[in-house]
Amino acid sequence: MTRPAQYLIRMVLFLAAVAAVCAPLFVPLRDAFMANAPLNGGILAVLVLGIVYNIMQVVRLKPEVEWLESYRRDGPQLSEPSQPRLLGPMATMLGQRSSRLTLSTSSMRTLLDGLVSRLDESRDISRYTIGLLVFLGLLGTFWGLLETVGSVKDVIVGLTVESADINATFEKLKQGLETPLSGMGTAFSSSLFGLAGSLILGFLDLQAGQAQSRFYNDLEEWLSSLTRLSSGALSGDGDQSMPAYVQALLEQSAENLENLQRILSRGEESRIEANQSILALTDKLDTLTEHMRTQQLLMKEMAQGLSGGGGGGMDADTKANIRNLDRSLARLADDVSHGRDEIIKEVRSEIKLLARTIANIADGDYER
Repeated sequence: MTRPAQYLIRMVLFLAAVAAVCAPLFVPLRDAFMANAPLNGGILAVLVLGIVYNIMQVVRLKPEVEWLESYRRDGPQLSEPSQPRLLGPMATMLGQRSSRLTLSTSSMRTLLDGLVSRLDESRDISRYTIGLLVFLGLLGTFWGLLETVGSVKDVIVGLTVESADINATFEKLKQGLETPLSGMGTAFSSSLFGLAGSLILGFLDLQAGQAQSRFYNDLEEWLSSLTRLSSGALSGDGDQSMPAYVQALLEQSAENLENLQRILSRGEESRIEANQSILALTDKLDTLTEHMRTQQLLMKEMAQGLSGGGGGGMDADTKANIRNLDRSLARLADDVSHGRDEIIKEVRSEIKLLARTIANIADGDYER
């Protein structure tokens, strides 16, 4: 996300340049201001308020950018005090999502349209202050012109040449022209301050608009990366939009399918782990079976060796114990083999039951 600090720097540099230009012209500007101090003071007050408002418009984008970066980094686990103002509806909607965020094209358009309306609404006051400065400048201009016209009329009406003293006549004419000149000063000074103020606020409003446009474009790029495009099979080729309930149903079905996909993925992983465990158990049982068979063969060979080498030296009890041991080993080997087959059957039945359970859950989600 682009930080709004660079636009604030441009505003500050522009205001510094304006101050640098006005500093050498302080005396004539002061004289122009005093031509009609109340009106010019009102123009300057509106100018100051407009400057502060435009700067605040850029400053208020900082918490919005920080919230977006925090959401992209940490997810929806955000505290209530950090909720933004411009992105309040989007923050409420995103805060209810605990899984991976995906948006439809209509949802993205709704979010962006709401943001555009709020940004335009915030700039209405700035545009109004620019027009207000121009209006106050024109108001002072017409006010001064009316005062000038009335004063000139009074001078012309009161001017007489009957007196023989020419100097007194010119002195009276000069005194009569002071009021029209004062009216002209009001007209030109108010126009000067009004138009200059509108020029300053126009540049600041331009920078604020660029900052908001940059913020909007960054947000649109991020939301575009999270948007899922529809195939267009249900919307048709016309310009008619899809009904809201159909769109909501499709979005809910898509979410259910994603949840089912995750459940099936976890079930597949569990099945693979169970198969690996069964294979490992089978290997261990095979090893145990081979070991027991080897022991059985050794016992048979030992019994045959004892029988062949000196059968008369063995009594009947020893031979009976050897035969019993041989039968026990054979029975144990059979039991181990039978137990392995039973374990494999039970595991397979459990896997089948798990698959049917997952299918029933998926059918229930699809019906809802």
